[in-house]
Amino acid sequence: MAKRIGVDKWLYCATLILVVIGLLMVFSASAVMAKEHGSPYTFVIRQAIWAAVGLTAMTLLMQVDYRKYNQPNVVFPAIGVTIMMLLAAFAMRDSHNTHRWIRFGVLSFQPSELAKPALVLFLAWWLQSRMHTIEDWRGTILPAAIPSLIFIALILKEPDLGTAMVCACVTALMLYLAGMNMKYLGYAALAAAPVLYFMLFRVAWRRERLLAFMNPESDPLGKGFHIIQSLIAVGTGGIFGKGYMEGLQKLFYLPEPHTDYIFANIAEELGLLGALLVVGLFVYLGYRGFRAAVLSKDPFARFLAFGLTATILIQAFFNISVVLALVPTKGITLPFISYGGTSLFIMLSCIGVLLNISREVD
Repeated sequence: MAKRIGVDKWLYCATLILVVIGLLMVFSASAVMAKEHGSPYTFVIRQAIWAAVGLTAMTLLMQVDYRKYNQPNVVFPAIGVTIMMLLAAFAMRDSHNTHRWIRFGVLSFQPSELAKPALVLFLAWWLQSRMHTIEDWRGTILPAAIPSLIFIALILKEPDLGTAMVCACVTALMLYLAGMNMKYLGYAALAAAPVLYFMLFRVAWRRERLLAFMNPESDPLGKGFHIIQSLIAVGTGGIFGKGYMEGLQKLFYLPEPHTDYIFANIAEELGLLGALLVVGLFVYLGYRGFRAAVLSKDPFARFLAFGLTATILIQAFFNISVVLALVPTKGITLPFISYGGTSLFIMLSCIGVLLNISREVD
């Protein structure tokens, strides 16, 4: 096995550029609303602090041998702590009728963000030595799916359908990578169909959101307002954009312009070129992450690198697709860019693990 002198500098640089773009766009999107908190810099300062903490964690984790995670006394505590934190969120005061955060005074933490890397870690540990028994649904597939099912059930209860779907997609992809027969994915889809039907069509606000997605013009000032405003932001940006800080849709037209809809603000202010730059950075990050997975000779490293990279890309795909009205609205952030300390810290920590794996590929 060839040993690198250093980490994957291209992956490192792509991540740093995304973080810098995120800080710039969080300030642009939040400066006006932040004045209600006393200063236009309120949100960007908080994000910058989390970026500093996250980059520190990334730097430390890229020095930690990834093999240290490949043991039950790391994997099972990670799963157990994540489950306890997801349960603890329900004991906290709700926000916007959801229980997604654990709050400590002015600090808050979103445990569903921790669920994604914890799930990847478990699957990488479980599947590394069981690829030859992947057709054994009782002994291999079902035990692999149990933590995912627990996480998804708790996250749906919060409710957070977007993050639950990310967990489901990552689980399916990692099982497929291990060689699982596609028929089992079909069985899983059939079993999930009634639950998904209930979540989409029997929950009033989700049904209204889905109907608005299908025909936003039917209620342009109500349920379809956010979709229309997002598309206006993207469309009016043109090729070169209106210029940094010059966007109008963030002025109380776009919902959460500094979090869920920050990509719309990027498209409006930086235009098609700026939007393609961001998409290109995610594609390149994905390439470097998957490259580390493919070139790794250690099955655990391969699964871990693949799962962490897939998690980042799937989340970015969902966020951008929501902004472009390709999928119904979901409350999911754009990795490294959207405002949100927990997401930024966890994603940078994942990159730290990926960078350590990248040290040992040919």
